[in-house]
Amino acid sequence: MTSSPISTRRWKPRKNPSDPINPTDFRTTMRDTIFTKIQNATTALKTKAPLPEYDVTITHSQPRLAGTDLWEIFCRNFKAVNGKPMSAVAELAEFLKSTKQLHGYCDPALMDTVGAKLAAAGLTVETTYDRERYDDYQFGITRATGAIAESGSVIIDDDRTSHRLAALSPWVHVAVLEKHEIHRTISDAIAAFGESPNIIWCTGPSKTADVEGILIEGVHGPGEQIALLV
Repeated sequence: MTSSPISTRRWKPRKNPSDPINPTDFRTTMRDTIFTKIQNATTALKTKAPLPEYDVTITHSQPRLAGTDLWEIFCRNFKAVNGKPMSAVAELAEFLKSTKQLHGYCDPALMDTVGAKLAAAGLTVETTYDRERYDDYQFGITRATGAIAESGSVIIDDDRTSHRLAALSPWVHVAVLEKHEIHRTISDAIAAFGESPNIIWCTGPSKTADVEGILIEGVHGPGEQIALLV
């Protein structure tokens, strides 16, 4: 003969067992408890713990840093992750036309240096990104905060990006940067973070892989990542 298992739960009785439970009160109480815990966990400490001291040079990849010209180092490492570095708008226009990416968005601040030249080459360039028509934009041109030579990464700072979706949704994303904005190492880029709440490093086009380890590009973001030096 088997005996029933003994419950280890401890039930807290209601003050008056005959009183019905109000589901709304229960949900409100739980919600307040959860949000209070979140607020307490995210409140900045008055005194922050100092970062550990270490020699940042031990993290540098010396083979990737071979050379002296930062743009050349960046281009080499950017190409290694299937990125496309370009240094002329004419080269960009030729690529977009040859791949049939003829309609896109350009940051209004970049129209004089990039967008107008693409329009003159026969491409359709808009300066307003309509979220309802996201599928119409085959390319998006936005401002990059900089780049990292060591990793071949483009840096996109949300504070300086005219439209976040324009850098994510189109098949081709063109990040426009200047040579003085290229950081030599990853540690240099981290030191230059600033106060932006959202900084993205794009190391080539969007990549994902399933459990079988098959790499696919362009599933969760741009399938072509271009870095245009101006």
